[in-house]
Amino acid sequence: MPWSSVISAALSLSAALVFALPSQRKHLKRRFRRGSQLIAVLVVGSIVLAMVNLLVASGPWQSEPLREMAIQVTLVFAFGMAIFAITNQIVPVVPQSQQRVVLAIGAHPDDLEIACGATLAKLADTGHEVHVLVMSNGAVGGDEAVRENEAMRGARFMGAKSMVTHSLPDTKLSDSTNEMVQAIEERVTVLNPDLIFTHSEHDQHQDHHAVHFATLRAARRHSSILCFESPSVTRKFNPAVFIDVADYIGVKVHAVAQHADQKGKPYMTEENLKGIAAFRGNQAKTKYAEGFEPVRLLGSAIGVF
Repeated sequence: MPWSSVISAALSLSAALVFALPSQRKHLKRRFRRGSQLIAVLVVGSIVLAMVNLLVASGPWQSEPLREMAIQVTLVFAFGMAIFAITNQIVPVVPQSQQRVVLAIGAHPDDLEIACGATLAKLADTGHEVHVLVMSNGAVGGDEAVRENEAMRGARFMGAKSMVTHSLPDTKLSDSTNEMVQAIEERVTVLNPDLIFTHSEHDQHQDHHAVHFATLRAARRHSSILCFESPSVTRKFNPAVFIDVADYIGVKVHAVAQHADQKGKPYMTEENLKGIAAFRGNQAKTKYAEGFEPVRLLGSAIGVF
């Protein structure tokens, strides 16, 4: 039996098994544009090549020319996948002097991923420090223990350097305004962020509304605050700052997918997430974007994007 074909088949099958592992699938979806397509091509292609190499080694197609051709096709496939990976890898960087600290504040465990997950992931990949602060564990809307763990996974997937979750009363955050202001002030003091993201004033969810005003009180001396778009914003939400997230819409979809406890909600679907990003992208004259209302924005903070 020709060992070259057997080895080629074994390597191809091993590659298929490795790329099918959940940990590898998650990594590829986070670090590469069109990560889902890359996984499908790698797994299916590797399996097909393994079968072809075995057939030409011991099956009815056994012949020296076919064996050589199968090995060459395997090498070409591997080379092509390497080129695809290199050209689609997400590796933006900024000079050390331009790196910033970003604080994102949400009311519930999944708010940030849904509203500005692509922007936060882009900032993290670009070398900026992204920190997450969540006021409630979402006990009313689901299993609080599960949601806290999902929030941690979502923040980690986006690339956040730290995450702090409080257990203030879900749906009744307005009753804990002073506690929220204190929590935000503490993070602002510790992190000294260059830019703060929070909920919009134009949001009909009572908790989102409460977090917005708590942020304005706690960051009353801060120079750059942007308000993101939640599914519950009203028609008055009017973004004037847009972040191009064409390379990160897939990352956003998978970040939101970390919140499996909430997967039945219509605003969690890939179709909905991409639809909103496409609409904001059309406003910004790009493919996909996330829109923000500026409370105020200092010119030096714009460089983070």
